Amino acid sequence: MRSELNFQGITIKELSARTGIPVATLDCYLGARATVPSVDAALKIAGALQVSVEYLVIGEEVRNKNSPQKNNREARDIIRWIERLNSEQCEAILKLISTFNKSPNREKEQ
Repeated sequence: MRSELNFQGITIKELSARTGIPVATLDCYLGARATVPSVDAALKIAGALQVSVEYLVIGEEVRNKNSPQKNNREARDIIRWIERLNSEQCEAILKLISTFNKSPNREKEQ
C-alpha cells in the first residue's frame, strides 16, 4: 500500500479524507506491526487508490489462468504513467511502441 501511495503521490492524510478511515488507523496498517485492515477498510482503500484489493496485497492483479493477457506490476506502472501524459506525449509513445513491434527481433519471435 505504501508503494502505491508513493507512486500516486498521495499522503496518508489525503487517503484518510478519501476513505473516511482515520489517519491513526492507516498508520497502523502501514507501520512496523502492519495490522491487517478489515475487508471493509481494504475495499475503501482499494477504491480510493483505484486498484484492486488483490493488487494492494500481492502487488499485481490476479488473473484467470486462461486469460491471454498477463498483467504484471511493471505493465500496470507503465499504463499508469501513460495515463498522466498529454496527447502529444502519448502519440510519441505509440510511435516508439510501434517501432518495437516492427523490429527484426520481434519478427523472429513470432
